[in-house]
Amino acid sequence: MSLASPDLRQLRYFVAVAEEQHFGRAAARLSMTQPPLSQAIRALEDALGVELFARTRRSVELTAVGADLLPEVRRLLASAEALRPLAQSLARGEAGVLALAFVSTADYGLLPLLLRDFGARYPRVRLQLAEATSDVQVDELVAGRIDAGLVIAPVPPRHAAQLAYLPVAREPLVIAMPAALSAQIGGPEAVADVEPDADDGWCATPVNLRDLADVPLVVFPRHLAPGFHDTIMDCYGAAGLAPRVGQEAIQMQTIVSLVSAGMGVALVPQSLRHLRRTGVVYRPLAQAVPTIKTGLVWRAEEVSPVLAAFIEIVRAHAATVNAKRDA
Repeated sequence: MSLASPDLRQLRYFVAVAEEQHFGRAAARLSMTQPPLSQAIRALEDALGVELFARTRRSVELTAVGADLLPEVRRLLASAEALRPLAQSLARGEAGVLALAFVSTADYGLLPLLLRDFGARYPRVRLQLAEATSDVQVDELVAGRIDAGLVIAPVPPRHAAQLAYLPVAREPLVIAMPAALSAQIGGPEAVADVEPDADDGWCATPVNLRDLADVPLVVFPRHLAPGFHDTIMDCYGAAGLAPRVGQEAIQMQTIVSLVSAGMGVALVPQSLRHLRRTGVVYRPLAQAVPTIKTGLVWRAEEVSPVLAAFIEIVRAHAATVNAKRDA
């Protein structure tokens, strides 16, 4: 017949006897009588298959095994005592793990702000971050491999019933262009260093898209970011232009690097001006400016306490952004 495994009560008794080196004093400390304490210690030794104490009529001392086991038992008891506060923290969303994906455009404006605020409020939450395009994020969400994602709107209609969406930020598109081309368009003031204090390649002189009609366009493939791709194409269409797509790339860093290499121009969210590349100038558009919308998406029926806490931070940020925009 197999013996029962030790329980926490027996382990606490063991520590008390080890520290008092006396069954009577240990029993008094534990507010119990000596016989049941002695029986519990004997049951613990039987369960472990070793003697923990060397007993005499006048004293009780730890055996070598007991002495080696004592620090491990103390560690186990400390871990057990930490379970309740840990469980309460998990229930409040103050601890745990959050798997969050994000589009590369969010990495230069929205994401750092959210992570800073969330980290300050919930420092015990461990974040698992992954950069991915919007379509990949939706697939990962549906498959249950991430908890939430920062995507470029809209969410694919086929998944609209499964996913919840919170609009967070809206920003205008600007043109990223080679510095040499920028110097040729808009006059000599339209060079990268027109603003002496700018360190991000920003030039405030607007560019008319028609002046770039013959310049190749570097853009996201439509099947990976249909909303973003269509917004760019609509911008050209509103100007009466049909863009000549020169290169496609799936990462914003790559797109801007291709612009730096003189492969063409790109329409990018304004926050991307913080992605500094030698030989790249960012400028506003002269015509009506379309906007890119970024939002948080998650499985509507699976909101853990940690995710709920993150959604709260994102919702507060969105409210602040909207208030500033409407002021």
